[in-house]
Amino acid sequence: MKIVAGIAAALVTLTSAAPALAQANYYSATPKAAFAKSSVVTRSTMWKCVDGTCTAARAGERDAVLCELVVQRVGALASFSAGGTAFGDEALAKCNARAR
Repeated sequence: MKIVAGIAAALVTLTSAAPALAQANYYSATPKAAFAKSSVVTRSTMWKCVDGTCTAARAGERDAVLCELVVQRVGALASFSAGGTAFGDEALAKCNARAR
């Protein structure tokens, strides 16, 4: 009986961790100009930058706020997406207005 309870507890732990693991690259930001650093931090969000695109796990800020925070660190963006949904032209322009 203890073995069954242990297996059940392990399964619950694994299934509850799966959504967090799946959202590791929830945000994607592609700067217009080359960005030389391999990582950048906005508030408490760590961005990893590889091959011209920076990605980050889902954060507590609203998507638009996180976009504005990243442009302050990397400059104007060619594209930004959250959860696989790309920002439209208007949302991206509003975000880029905060660029350094």
